[in-house]
Amino acid sequence: MRVLVEGSGGSSGWPEPGCRCASCLRQAAAGNARVRSAIIIDGRMVVGVEGVEGTEGYRVRALGHEGWDITGPDGRRLLYAGGPGAVPEPPRDAAPYDIAFLDLLGEPTQLGRLRARGLITAGTVTAVASADHRVPSEAELGRRCGFWRVRLVGDGETVNAIRSVEKGLETRRVLVLGGARSGKSERAELRLAGEPEVTYVAAGGGGAGDPEWAARVAAHRARRPAWWRTAETTDLAGLLAAARGALLIDGIGTWLAAVLDECGAWEDRDAAGDKLAGRIAGLIAAWRQTRAHVVAVSDETGLGVVPATPAGRRFRDELGRLNQALAAESEEAELIVAGRALPLDAG
Repeated sequence: MRVLVEGSGGSSGWPEPGCRCASCLRQAAAGNARVRSAIIIDGRMVVGVEGVEGTEGYRVRALGHEGWDITGPDGRRLLYAGGPGAVPEPPRDAAPYDIAFLDLLGEPTQLGRLRARGLITAGTVTAVASADHRVPSEAELGRRCGFWRVRLVGDGETVNAIRSVEKGLETRRVLVLGGARSGKSERAELRLAGEPEVTYVAAGGGGAGDPEWAARVAAHRARRPAWWRTAETTDLAGLLAAARGALLIDGIGTWLAAVLDECGAWEDRDAAGDKLAGRIAGLIAAWRQTRAHVVAVSDETGLGVVPATPAGRRFRDELGRLNQALAAESEEAELIVAGRALPLDAG
């Protein structure tokens, strides 16, 4: 099966004609253009948002209004999303796909779900369809494709269904920093949207009796895919040592606050010093040696006023030092400001 990508953009392309949004203007200024998504299979079958043509010799299943499941004469299989917002749900008897074109800007977690079902495997050529101004820029789209491990194909490119093993994860540890309501948790979740096996780690206190905290926890839970597991623990070192899938730790600040409490460090700084240092050293050592793919969220400290209390100043100082240590042991770190990601170069 050989696929020519006639177009890879949204319903009106990208940039969208007449649109004055920042994404479209940025795309135009860079000289990039993607026309409405459509593909030609083996030079004879056309698949696009309006339907399919030239199906003789192919088995085509319409997946509602969400896309198509196509099997070629050679037995190769292709999954195609029907346009922006489409989330094709393959039938229960579906076999693994050789090629998949998905709208990952609309629903990135569909990739993780398909991987969990075994329908997208290490040998599947997976590409983004319907790219448009739902993403800020071509560069950001490329970054997302990188951590989702999918192809960013352009108009006019050819995709062949040659089953080659997908590269393993080159990034094991990612630290995502940001202030309150910066979008850091959303960014961490986005990074792991394509993973088939994710454990969300609630690493701090449960906030029992605090309605506002309970509402925050409920909002985070509702945003996560239903098949993600949840672990509530402050034993991050043990979890990092044992885990083999993907971990999302949210967050390092709440873990540190809980550990300070467990060590009695709020009341007696000197007496708790060795115990706290041991817990922190254990976390850093486990982070350095983990076999899991781990994304951790932490609060960036020290950008506001100096805390008014000794406890507040201690928390700020300890978290600042811990962030530095984890960043030094991470393949990637980024700072989220107003929902925008700033990569932090390791130098």
